[in-house]
Amino acid sequence: MKIAIIDNSMDPSVYRPIEHWSAYLKAEWEAFRAPRHKFPPLNKEFTHIILTGSEASILEREKWVEEEMEFVREAFQKNLSILGSCYGHQLLALALARTASARRCREPEIGWIPIDIHRTNRLLGKKGRAFSFSLHFDEVVGFSDPFLVLASTAICPVQAFGYKGKNIWGLQIHPEIDPPSARELMKSLLSLDPKARPLYEKALGCEAQDSGLIHRVVDKFLTFGFQ
Repeated sequence: MKIAIIDNSMDPSVYRPIEHWSAYLKAEWEAFRAPRHKFPPLNKEFTHIILTGSEASILEREKWVEEEMEFVREAFQKNLSILGSCYGHQLLALALARTASARRCREPEIGWIPIDIHRTNRLLGKKGRAFSFSLHFDEVVGFSDPFLVLASTAICPVQAFGYKGKNIWGLQIHPEIDPPSARELMKSLLSLDPKARPLYEKALGCEAQDSGLIHRVVDKFLTFGFQ
């Protein structure tokens, strides 16, 4: 097993997805900075790919984004396991789901939110409600077979999706960001994103609710095909 983490962060000194994800990985991993046009060669023995979030908007796609989407399509053709979170979730959907489209959220989801899991599935577990950290302004819609929508919120129709018969998953939430790291990130963004300052302040004033989905997500994603 070898994991490639595709780091989509624009400023790793503010948003540190490599740090967030690697804390939960108990297998060999290597990171690649997508905004610098760095991607893993697929002729190496990578088995799993994680697409991280980003401060960028999926609606404003620069050259590196198109390169990453092509990389994802090639990884799909090689039957690799792929997991996308937030921006990575959106990019994965647009790269592989023919009917998927991206749009600005009706209302951003920032802070710890309840998500409704519609059907029992390998990645998220049993049908029901779970809590996780979220920070997004864009979303994806328009899925059709063989993609399955697995979870949603009242204002975001696709919080999670899976691909039938494959180890390919998208999560709009950030289960990998624990409460202390989430608070640190939002405090950093207060001055960097003044338009959204009230949203960050509101989230910082709330109690963190985290169901610990990251543990199941990583375990089930990495053990697919290795049991």
